[in-house]
Amino acid sequence: MRIFYVTLKYTAVTLWSMFIIAPFLWALSTSFKDFNSVTGGATYIPWVDFEPTLEGWRVLLRSPAQGGVNIVEPYLNSIFVTCMASFVSIVLGTLAAYALSRFTFKAGFIKNDDITFFFISQRIMPPVVLAIPFFIMLGKLGLLDTLLGLVMVYVVLLMPIAVWIMVDFFNKVPIEIDETALIDGCNPYQAFFKVVLPNSIPGMVVAGLFCMIFGWTDFFFAFILTFTEVQLLPVAIVSLNSSITPWWSLSAAALVSVAPLVVVAFIVERYLSKGNLSGALK
Repeated sequence: MRIFYVTLKYTAVTLWSMFIIAPFLWALSTSFKDFNSVTGGATYIPWVDFEPTLEGWRVLLRSPAQGGVNIVEPYLNSIFVTCMASFVSIVLGTLAAYALSRFTFKAGFIKNDDITFFFISQRIMPPVVLAIPFFIMLGKLGLLDTLLGLVMVYVVLLMPIAVWIMVDFFNKVPIEIDETALIDGCNPYQAFFKVVLPNSIPGMVVAGLFCMIFGWTDFFFAFILTFTEVQLLPVAIVSLNSSITPWWSLSAAALVSVAPLVVVAFIVERYLSKGNLSGALK
């Protein structure tokens, strides 16, 4: 019975792994094909089914005048905007979430839960509803088609995610940790920064990962709020398309675009374990 269970478990894991990895392998294979290899039927193995070429990758480095798209600058722009917006969102979101978790706010019938729901409700709203207000606001501030303008917009979009995740995390952190720190002579600020915050790293990592994913993959606002001076990676990838879809270049661009998220996931994976609060109480 045990052998059957182990066999079934590893079979399920293997099949699921193949299901997850297959699209990446297909994209990797397609990125080394040319027009004839893509349109001539299904081919899989380079040097056996087709002759590999680097043309799909070269297009990503050429300038538009040379028939390419040159994603280096959009790539760096996306990294800057996503990292800055995620950092600011985590800082502000963590402070707001701690206040909503530890203190009681009341304004008429509005209470803590209502405030928390207000934050996350900003993500429920269709993006197209916010497009015109953001466009007008950035136009008045002179920040249209700038990196700073995009960072400001992305903070508005990402901070509700940080607040929502961190409120739930702080609610699960024993309040006795705060009380113990206060008894030991800390003031409320010291208790937060020296005791509670270090024990909240797993929650901040999860919130940061979600912020980076949503910020990195956003296309709508990057397309609406930028024109010629600034371009983010999703917009640059879409600009590859033409009357004939260049699957080889799109596949290469897809692999390049997903790489940072994969790297970040591997780096922060060790922080995602539960039980970081073990032994936190005296």
